[in-house]
Amino acid sequence: MEERVKRALIVDDNIALARITQFALKGAGLETETACNGRVAFELALESHFDIVITDQQMPEMTGVELCQRLREEPAYAHCPIILLTAKGLELELHRLREELGISATFAKPFSPSAIVKSVSELLAQPA
Repeated sequence: MEERVKRALIVDDNIALARITQFALKGAGLETETACNGRVAFELALESHFDIVITDQQMPEMTGVELCQRLREEPAYAHCPIILLTAKGLELELHRLREELGISATFAKPFSPSAIVKSVSELLAQPA
């Protein structure tokens, strides 16, 4: 039986960063979809299933933390790996956010696309 291709939702209002992340993950064999803010991402998540969510924190309309809170309320995303990207790592209580929202990993901007791919691969390889 052939394994289903894993799907990643990339959420960032910086189109260039979203495309760089998308390119790196496609190169690793994932299907990807992008959203320009948390509100659009939440709507996409309700319409389709994603195996992992990679979201920026600081975005218009709905922040990454707000998106994580909303996703965790949905049974389909209660245990979905989430990676939080932020340029404000020193201003956020990342340890608390990891515990409260089950955020799997955090990356400070600028980040290495290969580090994101490595983290995504490791998270998706873990048993559900």
